[in-house]
Amino acid sequence: MIRSLYARNPEELSRILSLEKPFYGKIVYSSLLKGAESFDEIKQLPKETRERLSKQYKRIPSLTLVDAKYGNSAVKLALELSDGAVIECVRLSDGKDRYTACLSSQVGCAMGCSFCKTGTMGLERNLESGEIVEQLIAIEKLGKKVSNIVFMGMGEPLNNFQEVVKAIFEFHRERGLNISYRKMTLSTCGIAPAILRLSELKIPVRLAVSLVSADDRTRSDLMKVNRAYPLSELKKALISFQHIQDKRITLEYCMLGGVNTDEKSADDLMRFIRGLDVLVNLIPWNPVENLGYRAPEKREIDSFLRLLDERRIRYSLRREKGQRESAACGQLAAKRKG
Repeated sequence: MIRSLYARNPEELSRILSLEKPFYGKIVYSSLLKGAESFDEIKQLPKETRERLSKQYKRIPSLTLVDAKYGNSAVKLALELSDGAVIECVRLSDGKDRYTACLSSQVGCAMGCSFCKTGTMGLERNLESGEIVEQLIAIEKLGKKVSNIVFMGMGEPLNNFQEVVKAIFEFHRERGLNISYRKMTLSTCGIAPAILRLSELKIPVRLAVSLVSADDRTRSDLMKVNRAYPLSELKKALISFQHIQDKRITLEYCMLGGVNTDEKSADDLMRFIRGLDVLVNLIPWNPVENLGYRAPEKREIDSFLRLLDERRIRYSLRREKGQRESAACGQLAAKRKG
């Protein structure tokens, strides 16, 4: 049996479920997006069909909510998959009744970035596109409509390229969730060949790259990906992406106290962004036990901002969201139940 019925069009659902009439597929598809928990709830289907499908599928969702942590600006959900693995996703609020879903693309992560809690898990497996879509459905069951999607949860999206792209197409489907590509952001640690592959698809999603340092030695110490795809190769990929997409790129800059907030770091960053249209998103490190880093103090942040201002680097400073719920950037991780 397939893991998830989501991310499948009405024709696929008709075939998979052996539905008697083609338009039944449209009914099931619409019901899935509305959060139906069982086939018995879908009263537009004949009784015999509902009974048959209910025997085959005890419940429709393949993800089960096992924990939820609520805060003022974030809600973190822990969801158990059909094989017992657990992932986390987050709903973020901007305080103006706009909500963003932060979705995971893998169970764990193989990239091993030294400042990220997810990286301590290692990689268990990729998520299927349906399991990615189901996260959004679970988030919307909290009662608010999501307007934006960011692939910034557990895992490296570009290491699960095919399923993530399929999920993006499903989110955008006009007669489905109908979310604009421009409302979706894909975040990567900097896998240069996959960035090029993404650019060739010409999907106008936004791209965010976790840079953290614009010095090769420092970045290689912090992020193993830089050993395979150093800054020069990453920049070539970003220039190519920007040439094709003609969109501003966000550079995620996790500020680590005493590591990447000095004058040399600002100079390195200025050199790296030359020739690129970027916004540097500054993210003070969110504390994770036993990783050996510290969050920068306010005076350290203010000093670095002055250095960036002097170099006319465009930046934004991310406001803390979800830190108390361990739902902030770099804090997601989950273990199997039991």
